[in-house]
Amino acid sequence: MAVTSLDAHQAGPADLAAAIRGHWGVENSSHHIRDVTFAEDASTVHTGTASRAMAALRNLAIGTLKLLGADSIAKTTRVIRNESERAPTILGITDTPDTYGT
Repeated sequence: MAVTSLDAHQAGPADLAAAIRGHWGVENSSHHIRDVTFAEDASTVHTGTASRAMAALRNLAIGTLKLLGADSIAKTTRVIRNESERAPTILGITDTPDTYGT
């Protein structure tokens, strides 16, 4: 079920179905990355607005890595965790290019 402010002549059933599928495709992809890579569902942060802040930081990390062209968010995150000296070059905050790829 979905709710829309569109009139029947503004969007037909096929248009609405495509919009809904598109929304959930993005939502499922984003949630999968946040849960599998960052273990969001297992987080024990629940005090005040801390859980929202952590979700925002996870989204920032994912968005940044996607903008930088990371082939795999999980792989790039592991590289940054395991080889922290490479983080500045991966994140583009040095003059030295990262030649290893992510």
